[in-house]
Amino acid sequence: MKTAHKIIIGDSRDMREVEDESVHLVVTSPPYPMIEMWDPLFTDMDERIGKALSRASWESGLAERREHALEAWRLMHDVLDATWRECWRVLVEGGLMCINIGDALRNIGGCFQLFPNHAEVIRRCLSMGFIVLPYILWKKPTNRPRYKGKGCFLGSGFLPPNAYVTLDCEFILIFRKGGPRKFRPKDPLRYASRFTKQERDSWFTQIWDILGAKQTVHERRVAAFPEEIPRRLIRMFSIIGDTVLDPFLGTGTTTKVAIELRRNSIGYEIDRGLKPIIMRKVGLEQARLTEDIEIEIIERD
Repeated sequence: MKTAHKIIIGDSRDMREVEDESVHLVVTSPPYPMIEMWDPLFTDMDERIGKALSRASWESGLAERREHALEAWRLMHDVLDATWRECWRVLVEGGLMCINIGDALRNIGGCFQLFPNHAEVIRRCLSMGFIVLPYILWKKPTNRPRYKGKGCFLGSGFLPPNAYVTLDCEFILIFRKGGPRKFRPKDPLRYASRFTKQERDSWFTQIWDILGAKQTVHERRVAAFPEEIPRRLIRMFSIIGDTVLDPFLGTGTTTKVAIELRRNSIGYEIDRGLKPIIMRKVGLEQARLTEDIEIEIIERD
């Protein structure tokens, strides 16, 4: 089966290249609001975010600093909302959206607090009409912080009450547009896409223990999104020949896995510096792509 793959170097808040109700599955890991490495990206998209972050650092009162930090956080989620609305538009009835996101712990302006990104994404997607399904907790051993190379740093050593719980898990949120997807009886592609009992028992459980992938690309760290995550999600929630969308493509992991699993794919990446890395990852220069795999790269002005 020939598959087609489209990579757009552009902003996924406007997915003009994708038709309404043409995507069967979204698999993505967006920038995490209030994780410091993503501050410049969010600020470039909305200058009010930079102003709020600045005020959260120097305002005189703790309550004022906290409120400005929360303002920045909400504005970052406003940026992501535009993409989630586009995902709603392009998904078929019964299509699914899987979002890998982590919460943020941050000390800003002397106020240490948790920013619950997973809860905010759920709240906002609910308001758009998505149905929320049971989510997955991705247990990432590499997330556990260390203090002087030994164990966890919890904020106050062994003394109560000012210690805090470390973040060992990220969330894979699962949403559906409308009711369950319908298929014709004994659809051959659906049957060809079946998983084994062992795979079902391992994948359809709430806690996944998968080692995170560390990557550094052109002098900055990019999101750690190991291939096993999209591989499982694509197998679980799509069939051969479906179209998979990743609106935050990063280095191209979702596209690479979609190619291997005989799904079509669409990916958006706003960082032009990642284009050569994406091209290498998806094997664009390999001869086999000319036979059964078609890849188109679109660069917006």
